[in-house]
Amino acid sequence: MFKYEVIKVCKQSGARIGRLYTPHGVIETPVFMPVGTKATVKSLSPEEVAEAGSQILLANTYHLYLRPGHETVRAAGGLHKFMNWSKPILTDSGGFQVFSLSATRKVTDDGVKFSSFIDGSHHFMTPEKSMEIQMALGSDIVMAFDECTAAGVDFKTAESAMSRTAAWLERSYRSMTSSDQMLFPIIQGNMYPELRIESIKRSLPFARCGIAVGGLSVGEPKPVMYEMLDVLREYYPENMPRYLMGVGSADCIVEGVVRGIDMFDCVLPTRTARNGTAMTFNGTLTIRNAEYKEDFTPVEEGCDCYCCRNYTRAYVRHLINTDEIFGGRLLSIHNIRFLHRLVAKIKEAIYADRLLDFRNEIMENLCRKNNS
Repeated sequence: MFKYEVIKVCKQSGARIGRLYTPHGVIETPVFMPVGTKATVKSLSPEEVAEAGSQILLANTYHLYLRPGHETVRAAGGLHKFMNWSKPILTDSGGFQVFSLSATRKVTDDGVKFSSFIDGSHHFMTPEKSMEIQMALGSDIVMAFDECTAAGVDFKTAESAMSRTAAWLERSYRSMTSSDQMLFPIIQGNMYPELRIESIKRSLPFARCGIAVGGLSVGEPKPVMYEMLDVLREYYPENMPRYLMGVGSADCIVEGVVRGIDMFDCVLPTRTARNGTAMTFNGTLTIRNAEYKEDFTPVEEGCDCYCCRNYTRAYVRHLINTDEIFGGRLLSIHNIRFLHRLVAKIKEAIYADRLLDFRNEIMENLCRKNNS
């Protein structure tokens, strides 16, 4: 049921366009995946997310395990039926949340003991448990359970986490019994090139139709992230998509595709929207600022999203400044649509064999912050 085919390689950059076939539809890459942490993209309906151009959503194993529980989702017929989303779904393993949301946790080779951020109850997450949960959720793409480390840890700590991730990958792989779900290994190694290389070499035997890069965009400078992607590029398999986890700013998507990445996800477009920030091809706009009070133009000229077709900066500013939920909803739709439009332009540049030129033309504008 799973297959990845490359349909175009940019002669200038080596970036590619491909198609990933899944039980719930075909995904054309490069692709940005909106994050529906708790089985919903915050404040938006599945129909709105689809109308914005989304091909696939991400949901979170850790959060759905705690509430409502994976057995509840299984009883509902799986995540697709539970949330009324007919297209592909990717679930992360819960590893990052275990390490980032649990103030007290104990990591052993067996797994991780942690306390729920909801009620303080105690839990033990293992690779086998993560796979059990994700199989119950019924996602198309399943992530191996991994140990993520913060930027700046010492070599010994990073090496230990990388080795544990490799051991947990084998256990995750052996625990997967569902034939209609695809397991993606996760490359770790922090900011140490030799550990990243070792991690991908240890991951490849378990990669069947996809591989992920984890542990980046965790506080390190962007040039360091790009350096790690450059290190890994020659080791990627050609016949499967590469997924850069937790990355969704416009500049990082462009730079990631240039470096051979095919899939991205991030809460950034919806989180910043709720704070009143719009993503545009001329940088970010802080809509709540006074200069937009009587600006009756769309959030972004030329954008075809529901927000820009129907509402003005002045109206959205009013909603944001009066804490009306509709304002965050409108900007969330716009920001998701913006990233899909950006990816479409990246694909056009790949087809024209000029992705590096496109990057040079657009990067300064994408990185601009207006009225921040």
